[in-house]
Formats: sequence, C-alpha cells, structure tokens
Amino acid sequence: QEQLVESGGGLVQPGGSLRLSCAASGSIFTISTMAWYRQAPGKQRELVAAITKGGYTNYADSVKGRFTISRDNAKNTVYLQMNSLKPEDTAVYYCNAISTPLSYWGQGTQVTVSS
Repeated sequence: QEQLVESGGGLVQPGGSLRLSCAASGSIFTISTMAWYRQAPGKQRELVAAITKGGYTNYADSVKGRFTISRDNAKNTVYLQMNSLKPEDTAVYYCNAISTPLSYWGQGTQVTVSS
C-alpha cells in the first residue's frame, strides 16, 4: 500500500525550531516533486515548500529564509527544517509526493507555535 509517513510535529515556543520528516513507502516509485503544505484553522491549504528530484526548491514568501526543504532520494524521504518559528506558522503540515500521474498525501502532523 502506497503511503507517506510524517513525523516531527509538536509544540514549540516562538523563535524555536522543528524538523519535519516524511518517508514514502510501499510501491511509490519514481517520485518527482516532493513538497510540504500546511492548513491553519479556517484557511485553505497552502504550499510551504517544494523540491524536485534534481534539488530545485521553491518556498512560500512567508517562510523564505526561515524554512529549508531537503530530500534523500535514496530513501524517498523529504525534510522540512523550520527555524525562527512564529505563531502564524501554527497549522497542520502535510507531505505531498508526485509520481506522475499520481499525487500522494500524508496524514498530516500538527505544528503549534505558542508561548
């Protein structure tokens, strides 16, 4: 069964850091782009960061300079290092993987930034 397994969410104080991980397992082959999205209460899901198999990255303006996306192609795993976290970063974070023509989603991991 194809699935994405996320880990690393939690509660952190403003200014703190968290690292999210997402591993693709099962029969997900030939993943091209991997990405992180987030959805805050009452808001639409939005792209946070994406990375191609070749390492090209793209970030939302709100996280540039604070978040870093990376991936290990051998392990089909994507990471999101989040630094200088702000209360407005509070959301459920979802991992996404594209294996054309299919798109896979993780179950989501809660990130809460609060003092």
